[in-house]
Amino acid sequence: MNMSMELRPGERIDDLQVNGLKIIQDPAGFCFGIDAVLLSHFIRVKSGERLVEFGTGTGVIPILLSARTAFEKIHAFEVQPEVANMAKRSIRMNDLEEKIEVIEDNLTEVFNHLKAGTIDVVFSNPPYMSGKGGIKNEDVKRRISRHELLCTLEDIIEKASKLLKFRGRFYMIHRPNRMVDILTLCRKYKLEPKEIRMIQPYNDKRPNIFLMMCSKGGQPDLKFLDPLIVYEKNGQYTKEIYDIYDSAQITVFDKTVDKTDKDVI
Repeated sequence: MNMSMELRPGERIDDLQVNGLKIIQDPAGFCFGIDAVLLSHFIRVKSGERLVEFGTGTGVIPILLSARTAFEKIHAFEVQPEVANMAKRSIRMNDLEEKIEVIEDNLTEVFNHLKAGTIDVVFSNPPYMSGKGGIKNEDVKRRISRHELLCTLEDIIEKASKLLKFRGRFYMIHRPNRMVDILTLCRKYKLEPKEIRMIQPYNDKRPNIFLMMCSKGGQPDLKFLDPLIVYEKNGQYTKEIYDIYDSAQITVFDKTVDKTDKDVI
């Protein structure tokens, strides 16, 4: 691992506690949250597959996937230059340049970089808020990460469908209040929803995010998986969350999570 990485003011290196992997983050900017980690755990990848991520942020999902899957390559799109640079340095620090490529461009321009029908898996942890709704944070990086300012749900789903091979898979995490829009768009672009898993903060609370997998050209057969409960009544993480993270990783997650996003979970 290349540990001679130069940090910019305000940045730090966090240990992901998996295979010695680390990530560069700026707490004043945008740190990854539990949604990114849950999506990385939900994605299933076969050996030798090529993947595309729309909106990689600091690159945490591709870096985590590198610890447990034998993919050929991940092409990770990130439109914000500062954030893309941070992801590139994290990838270089982990010696993953041959496995993960950060493409500094809007996902709407994906076909300037990749050919249609050549990708096995597309995944995205996109902005949750439509361009019209939600409270706008004054920080530009946060606004772009949380609101559909530079792309829309339809952009993501349309481009994902065109990139994927027949029977390729599309993974996304989002909020339930957008589910009808998401399912309608997926059907429109021949991405058949196959699995949905609702995520609840507590057993007696309604879901506030969900995971979804679609198959390009798949047959209708939607399965709702058992819900994932994040917290016990006493505020401790549930056994399944501890199974996803070991105890050391839970400590790292609590350090790295963007505290302003706690309402997501």
